Amino acid sequence: MIRRLLYSKIVRYLLTLFFCIFYDKKYLRGYYFETKRIGYYWCARSLINRLFGDNRKIPWPVNPRTIISNSKNIIFEVDDLHVFQTPGCYWQNHDAKIYVGKGCYVAPNVGIITTNHDVYDISKHVKGEDVKLGNKCWIGMNAVVLPGVELGDNTIVAAGAVVSRSFPEGYCILGGVPAKKIKDLRNEN
Repeated sequence: MIRRLLYSKIVRYLLTLFFCIFYDKKYLRGYYFETKRIGYYWCARSLINRLFGDNRKIPWPVNPRTIISNSKNIIFEVDDLHVFQTPGCYWQNHDAKIYVGKGCYVAPNVGIITTNHDVYDISKHVKGEDVKLGNKCWIGMNAVVLPGVELGDNTIVAAGAVVSRSFPEGYCILGGVPAKKIKDLRNEN
């Protein structure tokens, strides 16, 4: 048993040492590396895209089919690295920040966008606005969260919804285009 534990620690150490060549070491720790260990799989899977693809400047492992425009403008907990492993997501945040609360989940093909084109000159962009996801939010498949939106804790965004305004009170389910509150979760226990 002790030999197996020691072997496991040595393997983890060597994998971390190897992947530190490609990723920032601060992202190679936490739940998905120490408890689940799937983090090493994520590192290996995203390595080609890290070297040659769209995510060359992202200092943590990202699903190869996910796009992040500016990693410096995303604030998240290391233990929530799983939100970047979902395929087809678009994290557009050139000049504004995206805040991801603890325990959030993001389904495939979600777009989180901090800026839009200027409607009077589509070759230009308007000033970006931060997007904030509270703790334990769940963004459903093919949903879009637009600039300036703040979602409070425990907000669920239904699949295909387009969230164009804030719901800072949280504890609700949002759906539709544009998204509106379709269920209050505060009284559900």
